Amino acid sequence: MNKQKENKVQQYLRELCLTTALKGYAELAEKARSESLSYEEYLCLVVRDESETRREKRIDRWLRDSRLPLEKNLDTFELKRLPNKARQQLKIILEGKFLEHQENILLFGNPGSGKTHLICALGQALIRQDKRVYFTTCAMLLQELLAVKRDLKLPKFFRKLNRYHAIIIDDIGYVQQSKEEMEVLFTLLAERYERGSVMVTSNLPFSKWEKIFKDPMMTAAAIDRIVHHSIILELNIPSYRISQAKRKNLAQKTRV
Repeated sequence: MNKQKENKVQQYLRELCLTTALKGYAELAEKARSESLSYEEYLCLVVRDESETRREKRIDRWLRDSRLPLEKNLDTFELKRLPNKARQQLKIILEGKFLEHQENILLFGNPGSGKTHLICALGQALIRQDKRVYFTTCAMLLQELLAVKRDLKLPKFFRKLNRYHAIIIDDIGYVQQSKEEMEVLFTLLAERYERGSVMVTSNLPFSKWEKIFKDPMMTAAAIDRIVHHSIILELNIPSYRISQAKRKNLAQKTRV
């Protein structure tokens, strides 16, 4: 390719913002010539590299945007601690099809059972499947909801959340909240109903959710909406932190 044509190619690639193609098209052209690739095969190599690079950048951006703690992933979670039923459910959830049906994931367990770690790991896995996920603790979400409600921006905030395939709400019921806080949380759950998935962790079974929503009617309505289309995982396992501490103490005694 003469210099003038090469400059034209580079100009077009810049105008189209095909930065990966701009960096690699010449090297791929050499590869195509040496391997006697067809025009179509060469073009496929160029657009493949551009597409893969863009996807990697998009996933990285969505991971940052999700606010997920990235150290809590499937590689650092001890899956063997899960009950057999939960492991089978996990395989189904990781397929991501529940998002297509706007189903919810409800994860119950005692403190220390790994609920937060597992829900965050699931969130990251879904993002790597090109799904957008938003993570928040229940306490932080309530502060946001009350602030936007006060500023009359609740509809705008809901539109923002609607961009996400799933919203993770960690630790519902962990701290006792006011009636006003629970009312805005109910409003969010009602807004998401059959429109988008929520993924919830709680150490309280449904039988005790009246402590969360304060009002029996609101409690029943909230449970009805969140359970109607849902997968429920129960982590009836000992605290990971306590088990880890016991193993550490045992190891220290053995060394002594």
